[in-house]
Amino acid sequence: MPFATVAELRASVRSNLLSHEDQWLARVQSSFLDPTDPDLNAKQRDGATAVIDLANDFIARGISTDQDLIAHVLGRLSDIQVRDFALGSHDSESAQAYGVMWMHLLRSAPPGFIAPVACLAAALAYESGDGALARAALDRSFADDPTYSLALLLKRVFSAGWPPESFAGMRSELHPKVCAVIFGH
Repeated sequence: MPFATVAELRASVRSNLLSHEDQWLARVQSSFLDPTDPDLNAKQRDGATAVIDLANDFIARGISTDQDLIAHVLGRLSDIQVRDFALGSHDSESAQAYGVMWMHLLRSAPPGFIAPVACLAAALAYESGDGALARAALDRSFADDPTYSLALLLKRVFSAGWPPESFAGMRSELHPKVCAVIFGH
């Protein structure tokens, strides 16, 4: 465990001050995807592209200072297709940068937008062999939305003791299907 105490572990997934600011919430909400929007697919593509753009910042610099892009990604992750795209968008070379990114976004996510990014952080931590961090992130998801479907699935996966590589295999099988829905190929 990379944390000396359970308190340090919990602090690593705790919300920061930004996540509670009204202006920040408004910025994130402006990128929320309504499933009945007639332009939903175009906005899903925009969300997937935003995830990659943000990840490239984290890969290149270890951080992103683009608060508009961070807010945009947090809002777009409200869509299941965008979230599932994000779930499969890393590889072994980018996993560490994605882990840093999801943890950064988890701490910055306002209430109502925590569950998707908490699940992304939990899944990547689990795949990386950090079960304690995975469970702490999953706890944040349940605190935000006790019925969030991916959180319920991850809880079953973690409780069943699935090998991380099995989950990674399932994720890699899902990603091309999600890309086909979002990008039409």
